[in-house]
Amino acid sequence: MNFCVKCGRDCEESLNGMCIDCWLDGRKLTQLPHHVDLRVCTNCGEFAFGDRWVKKSMEDAITEAAVNALEVIRDAEVVGISTELDCQDPYVYVVTVYTACNVMGYETEDKASTIVRIKNNVCKRCSRQLGSYYEAILQIRTGAKGTLSPELREETLAFTENYVNRAASTNKSLFITKMEIVTGGVDVYLSSIALGKNLAKEFSEVYSAETKESPKLVGQTTDGQDMYRLTYLVRLPEYHVGDVVIFEKRYCKLVRLSGNGARIQDLMDFREKSVRKSDLTEIKLYEKAGALKEATVVSNNGTEIQVLHPDNYSTVDLKIPEGYEVGESVMTVVIDDVLYLVP
Repeated sequence: MNFCVKCGRDCEESLNGMCIDCWLDGRKLTQLPHHVDLRVCTNCGEFAFGDRWVKKSMEDAITEAAVNALEVIRDAEVVGISTELDCQDPYVYVVTVYTACNVMGYETEDKASTIVRIKNNVCKRCSRQLGSYYEAILQIRTGAKGTLSPELREETLAFTENYVNRAASTNKSLFITKMEIVTGGVDVYLSSIALGKNLAKEFSEVYSAETKESPKLVGQTTDGQDMYRLTYLVRLPEYHVGDVVIFEKRYCKLVRLSGNGARIQDLMDFREKSVRKSDLTEIKLYEKAGALKEATVVSNNGTEIQVLHPDNYSTVDLKIPEGYEVGESVMTVVIDDVLYLVP
């Protein structure tokens, strides 16, 4: 049994020779600095916590900034926290932090207050983006003469944006600086060499595109290392999924295209076959998907349909593949003056 040197009472446990009541009397268990500065990026709205920029609501960010600054004396353990915010103006908040503390098994409460000041700033990512920073250029071109069609241009740009957005969800330093429509295609400026390399690889795998890279020395780092920017040329084949192509003297619809090869569907018997990557150069474009002609369906008996020829409106019987769902119209192509269904 111990006794308190201040009040003289017997006590089972003591701190610095005092009972818990005397030890707690007038003692502050927690404290906060006079003020805490909370940086917010004026461009993206994220808040800085140490070297991290985090997306939070204003209230949550202010609360976290105050709680992170809370100091607790050595003999107390915080077992619960609540906060109260008082907005002085849009950039100044008074935050009171209420704490439930455990001291030698005895639970008590304390509170402390601070002023959280909102400071406008720009995060590193936005600073680079606003400053047109880039490390790589992705040049999207086509193997055909001329330029990318508007449809293919929009598709490849959407493909690029979706890829970068997925990558940026786990690495905020990745972004698209700008996109420029140029003669022959599109130039995409990227924040990272690795991002450019991975995108070029993705185009090769999805679109069976040819890729080339070329470095350019742009300066040196502070420690004397050479700095390079890389240009990745992505040259798409002249044909694309949905086009009518010629392979081994057969007219086919291009069903799938990837870095491993292609899948085509014969327009004569609707059989599908695979084309190896090494044989892709044998595929020749016959008609772009956007140039196919829509024909109105007149009748359907399950194995054949009757349509109006899109050029002269005569009725034409067309075979259809098994399981093909026929709508009010179908896409067709004319080959040697004969109309064929493009399923």
